[in-house]
Amino acid sequence: MEHRLPFGERLAQAVASRKNPVCVGLDPRVASLPPSLRPTDSSNLALVASAYERFCLEVLDAVCDLVPIVKPQSAFFEEIGPDGVRALERVVRAATERGVLVIMDAKRGDIGTTATAYASAFLGSGEPGSASYSPFGADALTVNPFLGADTLEPFVQRCDAVGGGLFVLVKTSNPGSAFLQDVVSDNQSISERVAKCVEQLSQSRCGAAGYGSIGAVVGATYPEQLAAMRAMMPHAWILIPGYGAQGGAASDVRHGMDARGLGAIINSSRGIIFAYEQPRFAAADWKHSVRNATLAMIEDLAKT
Repeated sequence: MEHRLPFGERLAQAVASRKNPVCVGLDPRVASLPPSLRPTDSSNLALVASAYERFCLEVLDAVCDLVPIVKPQSAFFEEIGPDGVRALERVVRAATERGVLVIMDAKRGDIGTTATAYASAFLGSGEPGSASYSPFGADALTVNPFLGADTLEPFVQRCDAVGGGLFVLVKTSNPGSAFLQDVVSDNQSISERVAKCVEQLSQSRCGAAGYGSIGAVVGATYPEQLAAMRAMMPHAWILIPGYGAQGGAASDVRHGMDARGLGAIINSSRGIIFAYEQPRFAAADWKHSVRNATLAMIEDLAKT
C-alpha cells in the first residue's frame, strides 16, 4: 500500500508552508457563476457540470499558491447528477496535482459495511486496484457522528490505513445547531461528548506537530464554545466554518488556533469564490477578485 504521512502531519506542513490557515470552499452554483462561465441552458446538466468544473479549476489556479487546503462541497456536484460527480472527481484530482490538500465536504455517517464503503470511496489515492485506491482521492472527509461512536470506526480505520483525515461534526455554525448539539445529558452537552471522543481518537494518533488526523468541525459563529472546544480537544485539528459571509470574524476564529498559528483551518466559500460580486474586490477578471479576496482574508487572519 502507498505510504503517506498521516493527514494531521501533512496539514501542519501545508499550513506552515503557506503561512496561513485559509481553506477555500468550492461551492459552485449556477446563478452565482461569473457571467462568462454561466451555461446557456441551465437545464442541460452536462453543460452545468462542465461550467462547474471549469469554474473550480480556475479558482484553484487563482489560489493554489496561497492556501494550504480546499473544501469542495459534494452536494452542489451531486445535485446535477452523474456528470456533476465526475466533475467533482476531476476537481479533486486537479487540486492534488496543484499541491493543495482536499477536504471532501460530504458529511457522511453510517454503520458497518456502509461506512466502510463511504470511507473507501472518498479517502485515499493510489492506482486502481491498490488497497489505498479511492475514486475521489480526497485527503480528508467531513463525517456526521450522530448515529453513534461506531459510526466513526470504519472511517478511522481507513484513515489509519491510507494517511487520511476526518473532520467530525461537533458544533456546527448553523443557527439551529443548538436543537441537538447543546442538549445536556449527564452534565455535558452532546457537542462536548462528541468532542471528548474526537480528542481521544486524535491524541492516540498525535504527530510531531502535536495534532492527530481526527479533527472536528466547530463554527466561528459560536466563539465562546469554540474556545471551550479548543481546550477540550488540544490534539485535534478544527475546521472552522462561518467566517465572513456567515458573520464570523477573525477575532472569533483565533480561539481555535494555538500560538504557532496551527490547530485550525478557517473556511470561506462564497466570500472568496464569488468575490467578483463584492464592490471592494471588483476587477476586470473575476479570477483576480478571487485572489484579492483570498489575500484579504489571509491578511485579516494575520492580525489576530
